[in-house]
Amino acid sequence: MSPTAKGLILLCRPGFENECAAEAELLAKHAGISGRARTAQNAGSVHYVFDELIDWKEALEVAPFHALVFTRQRSVWIERVAEMPEDDRVTPLVQTILGQGVRFGRLEVETADTNDAKSLAGFLKRFIPHIERHLKATGFLRENKPELPTLHLFFKDSSQVDLGLSRPDDASPWPMGIARLRMPRNAPSRSTLKLAEAFDALMTEEERAQSLKAGLYAVDLGAAPGGWSFQFAERGMHVFAVDNGPLADSLVATGMVEHVKADGFSWRAPRKQVEWLVCDMVEQPARVAQLVSDWIASGKAKRCIFNLKLPMKKRFEELKKCRQVIDARFKLHGDSYVLRIRHLYHDREEVTAYLAKIHVPVVETPKPSRR
Repeated sequence: MSPTAKGLILLCRPGFENECAAEAELLAKHAGISGRARTAQNAGSVHYVFDELIDWKEALEVAPFHALVFTRQRSVWIERVAEMPEDDRVTPLVQTILGQGVRFGRLEVETADTNDAKSLAGFLKRFIPHIERHLKATGFLRENKPELPTLHLFFKDSSQVDLGLSRPDDASPWPMGIARLRMPRNAPSRSTLKLAEAFDALMTEEERAQSLKAGLYAVDLGAAPGGWSFQFAERGMHVFAVDNGPLADSLVATGMVEHVKADGFSWRAPRKQVEWLVCDMVEQPARVAQLVSDWIASGKAKRCIFNLKLPMKKRFEELKKCRQVIDARFKLHGDSYVLRIRHLYHDREEVTAYLAKIHVPVVETPKPSRR
């Protein structure tokens, strides 16, 4: 028997619970599912509770992970184990997991990304190996089986845990959606981690293989001190780094970066085939959305990653406005495009987006053969 879903477990950056809840509510409404969000300020998590139980696989389609912006990780909530006794927390949790009748290929242990939740680290380090041992012994945890779902254990504290399910191809690849990347030794700024995370979070493996190759050209608008240009230079790509501010000497010394002292809104690239446009300028989100959509829709660059610095209030509404700006620009000529947006772990008040035009292949009219 397939488990039923109580709702969704959504993890987010503390302070973004309202936006996380708003997009879950909008997606559920479009799917014809009614429910309500339960959260608290700076909780770092949202439970979107369905008014009626539904099959867990159907619940996955209510809010596909790729459609979520402010959610770092999403799983379908199937059960809660509360008030686990201190003398034996293992038995009730294992029994509840086995009672779901689902075998899984991966176990993810989660908490909210808050200081209070971080205090659970020591407890979980001691506790989880006992759970894994029982689940492997019973055959319910079958590692290296990518076709099986992932089991999420979301701990509120040491006595309460929520069980969630996801598909490996429909969730963040990082535990709790947190990309813990190593800071490159020669990078000019920590902003380089933001672009590195964006490459992995917003692009497919095929897209990365096609576009992050030595010899290609990139344009970095608002480049100083050069954290984003660094990512391209390290891959052997040529970069026009556009900013009136100074670049790191070490970056210029690579010979891969040309510093252009100009305004990013008025400068245009020379007549070269530009693969990439990236933009991390501190500017009104709608203005940035207009700028980058002009570059991509007109063919000045093939693809773009850019940041939208959202206001403290009405973030969800501002993001909707930016989507409309981009959509209107592409509709001028009936062009199709792909737009993926995510509030990355290395983002703060901004969100990061990937934009590319979809080129539809031209099918030639078959010519009659001559006999």
